[in-house]
Amino acid sequence: MTAPAKSLGSISIFFPAFNDEQTIGELVRHALAILPAYTSDYEVLVINDGSTDGTASLLDDLSKQDPHVRPIHHEANRGYGGALQSGFANAAKEFVFYTDGDGQYDVREIARLLPLMKPGVDVVNGYKSKRADSFHRVIIGKIYNRTARLLFRLPIRDVDCDFRLIRREALQHVGEISTSGAACLEMIRKLKANGAVFAEVEVSHYPRLHGHSQFFTFQSLMRTAYDFFGLLGQAWVSAFSSQQPARIETHEEVKDPIPSEAFTLSKITFAPAFTTKTRSQEKQ
Repeated sequence: MTAPAKSLGSISIFFPAFNDEQTIGELVRHALAILPAYTSDYEVLVINDGSTDGTASLLDDLSKQDPHVRPIHHEANRGYGGALQSGFANAAKEFVFYTDGDGQYDVREIARLLPLMKPGVDVVNGYKSKRADSFHRVIIGKIYNRTARLLFRLPIRDVDCDFRLIRREALQHVGEISTSGAACLEMIRKLKANGAVFAEVEVSHYPRLHGHSQFFTFQSLMRTAYDFFGLLGQAWVSAFSSQQPARIETHEEVKDPIPSEAFTLSKITFAPAFTTKTRSQEKQ
């Protein structure tokens, strides 16, 4: 593939990571390999969300090897949404891209997103060509996506695809988001509400080879469901309050006052009564 012109400006890439020691190193190295083809002003952040394996020490070693790498360490796990907030808050470049640190997406496919980030576009969102997960996760994912799209009228087809390129300027109006699995739904909803323009492109999705998802636990699912219905309630309240009653303008006609004499019977002149003469009267 011919190297594209370096016209991107600047970009921050970040990876939320939790116990991803076996995958995060390769993701960082792939990002460092592809970014110089697009810009000379870039950084690679990794949000270590309270990992208990060797993720922290691996990231510190990578940062010593390349000054573009900057690890952000959380002492305790803040949840997926908390990792996203930390990534957005620390990203310093014009564009912000993120994907998961578990290796189910290939960061090099950012090359599919970048051409769509044209003037007037704020978010380029990937959508999975085929979800490479277990059967029950695929079914749950489809139900979640279709329900979210229907109830929130989302402008993208795959809110669950964490492969996104966003203008940093658009993120300034998002504010805090949920720390649960509903974080992406809330973020997309807020971006849409603030007038963001979206584009989409198909990306690959790969099986998870190491570790296991923290999302599909009972506690995580319950927290996500709680936040989901909380967002739905907010959406309904917002929609109801925005329906202002129609304003009917009235124009009062100013009439000249009617003189009070018109209602005084003594002032009214009656026309002579119409009379009919008989033939005998006419002869007289």
